[in-house]
Amino acid sequence: MTADRQPLIECEHCASIYRRHQLEPGETANCARCGAILWRYSGLTLSNWLALAIAALIIFGVANAYPVASMSVQGMTQQASLLDAISITWRQGHWVVAVMTGMAGFVLPLLQLSVLLWVLGPLSQGREPVGFRPAMRLLGFLRPWCMVPVFLLGVLVAVVKLAGMAAVSPGIGLGAFGVLTILLTMLGRLSPHVVWRYAESVGVAPVHVPEAGPGQILTGCHVCGQVQALAREADPEAEHHCVRCDALVHYRKPDHVARTWALLLAAVVFYIPANVLPVMKVSSVLGDSAHTILGGVVELWEMGSWDIALIVFIASVAVPLTKLLALILLLLTEQWRSTTNLRPRTRLYQMVEFIGQWSMLDVFVVILLAALADFQGLMEISAGAGAAAFGVVVILTMLSAMSFDLRRSWDLEGQSEIESAPVEGRRQPAPGAGQEIS
Repeated sequence: MTADRQPLIECEHCASIYRRHQLEPGETANCARCGAILWRYSGLTLSNWLALAIAALIIFGVANAYPVASMSVQGMTQQASLLDAISITWRQGHWVVAVMTGMAGFVLPLLQLSVLLWVLGPLSQGREPVGFRPAMRLLGFLRPWCMVPVFLLGVLVAVVKLAGMAAVSPGIGLGAFGVLTILLTMLGRLSPHVVWRYAESVGVAPVHVPEAGPGQILTGCHVCGQVQALAREADPEAEHHCVRCDALVHYRKPDHVARTWALLLAAVVFYIPANVLPVMKVSSVLGDSAHTILGGVVELWEMGSWDIALIVFIASVAVPLTKLLALILLLLTEQWRSTTNLRPRTRLYQMVEFIGQWSMLDVFVVILLAALADFQGLMEISAGAGAAAFGVVVILTMLSAMSFDLRRSWDLEGQSEIESAPVEGRRQPAPGAGQEIS
């Protein structure tokens, strides 16, 4: 394939357009403008990915069929799995917390694995899966909300918190969740864009190489990555449809500043009760007590578990506050039409996207404690109003980050032509890497 017919790819952070080329083992293609990773070399075939997905689904079943931990008090033993924790939380009347954790820890990860198996099976045989296009749109929606790694860390924190009160031992489910976290992290590389590129490689997906003529501008589809030409004079927030997957395409996200501010301010409102109200209530023969997020951190520190206390403090206090402040900074700098420090601002936005789900840690900890300490008449732990508020903060901050369009900030700097992406890991960079193609 000649250079001018190579498929194009858009940087999702700064909207630069590049020609996509083959990478060698260990290489990574980065955006020359903002430094974001565009694509990586992968030596795995579709059959390899299919095997990983099947293994992940089997481990998922084991992880949820067996208890993650057990707790013994005065001759009584209580075992708990993720589904037990969700069920007990629902039974205690904390429906919002039960729904949030059930969706993030069980339903959505199961659905993600099902979608991957649905498309990888036929693709590995060189066939287009039934419903391939809507399946890829669904996969793009599911990926940010699957929080199995957060649940795994929540189990470890819950075990440490209860270790000083009773005999606590890990279960088979804990080890299975550890393996599942590794497999899901690997499968996390299969974004819809990557799956579409595999579909191109086996010949079941067409590749269009548009040319931006006079009065036209190039933009990429957020689902399949297909770069297409739009009229430059058109409203940048107008709706278009992808020429390949028929997904809605906007040159820029509609009303992104207003939507991001609205979601962010709502998160700030819920952040106050999330920290003031108790996230956990404990009832025992010795009396009743309530614990806030900071109270739980102090309790862990006083128990001597300073490392776990630090993890909880970072995930439940520092991370939400950092997300709020970072998004406020990004919004203000764009509204001030600032073009300074665009690369550091891009790194800041990527950090907000990466840490988004980890704030759900305390919510998972609470439901596990409720399941393990469910000894009627002797001890009972339940979620407090602060847990529901904190879960809402996590959801709102993630939605606000998704609503923000960093490309608007880069637009202020000016547009660039089609380029060849610089490659990391190559001893001798390809000629003209990072330079405009004449």
